[in-house]
Amino acid sequence: MYVILGASGQVGSAIMDHLLDKKLPVKAVIHHPEKASEIKEKGAELAVADAMDLNSLIDAFKGGDTLFVLTPETGKNEDVLGETKTILENYHKAIQQSSIKKVVGLSSIGAQYDKGTGNLLMSHMLEHAFEDLDIPQIFVRPAYYYSNWLLQMPEAKKSSILPTFYPTDLAIPMISPMDVATFVADVLVKDDESKIYEIVGPEKLSSDDVAAAFSTVLNKEVKAKQIPHENWDETLEKIGFSPDARKNFIEMTETVVNGNTDPENNGTTLVKLKTSISEYLENVV
Repeated sequence: MYVILGASGQVGSAIMDHLLDKKLPVKAVIHHPEKASEIKEKGAELAVADAMDLNSLIDAFKGGDTLFVLTPETGKNEDVLGETKTILENYHKAIQQSSIKKVVGLSSIGAQYDKGTGNLLMSHMLEHAFEDLDIPQIFVRPAYYYSNWLLQMPEAKKSSILPTFYPTDLAIPMISPMDVATFVADVLVKDDESKIYEIVGPEKLSSDDVAAAFSTVLNKEVKAKQIPHENWDETLEKIGFSPDARKNFIEMTETVVNGNTDPENNGTTLVKLKTSISEYLENVV
């Protein structure tokens, strides 16, 4: 039985679909029960759990052999890293009281750093949360998701401007979240030894490159425009981020701008996946 946390999310739901397509038994763990009927129709067993509630996790993990975990990120947390610590402790305790024999975690490129990286510290904490458990632990560190840019699609359509926190010519690793889901689904089934994968798309991309891809798919010229650093906090506040979520997002963004989110490539396995941002946007739009 494959227990999939975050099964109603972008990557989690796609992982679930891949496993179900292989006729494998899946228990989908979701936070919001209103999505239950859709998941049951797909043929998955269902569990509703809150990562902050240990008892609900213990129930969700029952009967499971392989567990997919991630660190929830909402932008609303009052204490991002403190809540992450509690969630990981709950995962750990629930695993100990379960039949789980393998853990696969969705981490992030940049997870090797233990301080000063904001939200990326959630991934660092995840990779070290189960070190005392004698089971295989595989962590997948994806690059920056193409899908993060979709939030800017309305603005690009309206004003032909692609807002970005990055210098417009700064090229960073990016990847299709659907490629990530396919890769993780394969790891869940096939891998049995502890390791860390770092997965990237076919090429590094800048905000200018992303704007060019938007231009093609929208059939209009789109230009990238950097949001000045002094406006970052205000911009995030307007989106609805809590003060602590803003602080951690800004630290993470500064880590990217400073060039510290390339693959570590030291004791890790680097994998290059194939979907380009143009292919991804064409499929989405």
